Amino acid sequence: MPDDLAYDYVIAGGGTGGSVLAGRLSEDPSIRVLLLEAGRSDRHPFIHVPAGFPRLKGGPYQWAYNSIPQEHSNGRSIPLPQGRGLGGGGSINSQVFTRGVDEDYDGWVADYGCEGWTAAEVSKYFVRSESNSRLSGPHHGTQGPLSVSDPRRPHTLSAAFVQAGREFGLPYNNDFNGAEQYGVGFYQTTTRNGRRCSASVAYLKPARKRRNLTVRVNVSVSKVVIKNGRAVGVQAVEDGVARTYSARREVIVASGAFGSPKLLQLSGIGDPADLAAAGIDVLHALPGVGKNLQDHLDLDIIYELTDDHSLDRFNRVRPATVLAGLEYLAFRTGPFASNLVEAGGFSYANKYEKTPDLQFHFLPAARPEPGIASLQPGFGMTLNSYFLRPLSRGTVRVASADPAQIPLIDPNFLADDYDLEMTIAGVQQSRQIMEQSSMAAFVKREHIGDGSRVESRDEYVNFVRSYGRTSYHPVGTCSMGTTDESVVSPRLTVHGLEGLRVVDSSIMPRLISANTQAPTIMIAEKAADMILEDAGRLTPGVSGFAGSSRAPDGV
Repeated sequence: MPDDLAYDYVIAGGGTGGSVLAGRLSEDPSIRVLLLEAGRSDRHPFIHVPAGFPRLKGGPYQWAYNSIPQEHSNGRSIPLPQGRGLGGGGSINSQVFTRGVDEDYDGWVADYGCEGWTAAEVSKYFVRSESNSRLSGPHHGTQGPLSVSDPRRPHTLSAAFVQAGREFGLPYNNDFNGAEQYGVGFYQTTTRNGRRCSASVAYLKPARKRRNLTVRVNVSVSKVVIKNGRAVGVQAVEDGVARTYSARREVIVASGAFGSPKLLQLSGIGDPADLAAAGIDVLHALPGVGKNLQDHLDLDIIYELTDDHSLDRFNRVRPATVLAGLEYLAFRTGPFASNLVEAGGFSYANKYEKTPDLQFHFLPAARPEPGIASLQPGFGMTLNSYFLRPLSRGTVRVASADPAQIPLIDPNFLADDYDLEMTIAGVQQSRQIMEQSSMAAFVKREHIGDGSRVESRDEYVNFVRSYGRTSYHPVGTCSMGTTDESVVSPRLTVHGLEGLRVVDSSIMPRLISANTQAPTIMIAEKAADMILEDAGRLTPGVSGFAGSSRAPDGV
């Protein structure tokens, strides 16, 4: 491919946002789209088996990011892995499908000036994206690319957790994305017929046969090329060779909450102080780049079981494991069809909040996380919790002008004392739920932290500061809005430049009260419409490019 071969749109990043954009924009056969992904294709079988994602940890399908030492987390450097490859985090996550609450999106508008992003306005993009196997309107779609379904056969321990949550006092909730988020129940997941349905599977795979879409993997984008205040292409390295790809209309950065600010900074776009420290000339001063980092701080408690009740029994090759594998291959059912995080719920740490501010994930397995010891050869189950609306804010700064260096990431966890208090409340509620009678018959022993006593407030504080970890939900580093710290406009164009947008979780001005994959898909769906509108290929208010057969409501 000649270096100067031009496309209409060049998308830097093939994760969730990039996959959606490539699929939607290429629906118009007159538009030439190039998608560049630094990682691999998503062909690995463990990506598509719902229970397979833990086996991809630490390998080539993850960016091995780590935080700088955390001032408020006992000086720890906390692992911050992110998806690397087509589908991004959606190819290696636990597939939990939640959206947050209306107040999240209405707050973007009220507090940050994000016109067009109220809950009522973004609802149609959630609906358009979704193909739900059980639920339908007004909150759910049934004809979209993204398959959403119930656990096929929830584990006995997951059912016991739901019962325990009800005994604790939480109402049963059969739809966390419906009229009410509060309660306990089984999560719906992004699966299709017992297989993972990532954004790559949902949007990119059906589009790969289109002649106007080019997808290139193992290509590292190192810089956005800016001329006379306009993005005109990207510089990249492919097979060790430097290349330039031109964009006639727009460059779209979709490299995630860590990768997108890094790419802008490498391009000379950012806070002049950050760029000077990295030895990068300032091309366009934009102080908000890399600021406003937010993430959910997760705390795990593992429970040792009285017998081999859990999914841990399939970690080793044994007759039961072989039979489970054969069942999955034949019917797409059984233990390997589980996303592991089958059940959970939403509760209140602060009873005066209007909507829930705690979320729980239950796993019928002792899933090892960074800093958490697994139970081997014993068997366990895990309950984690996190405070949904943290006040702490961190940063992402480019380390140097060398694109190969990982950025300096400071989530600044627990910098605000309110986050600490609400996180402690989540841990306390976790323990109370697991003490209910429905769980008693299964529990042999609680494993919390290093096994030391955790009862007093000081002991809870030490546990949270010593064992808090990422929930893999970083957002905010290319924040949308009209404030001085905003990076992109409500149309996701980079302030002060032409032909350049950011479309991924980094544009969220404030973290939503749930998992982040579904909202990121919504963002990319809405962005596709705005891009087509600005190109004159879409009538405002009507989904689908001019001449498309897509229904106006998108479903």
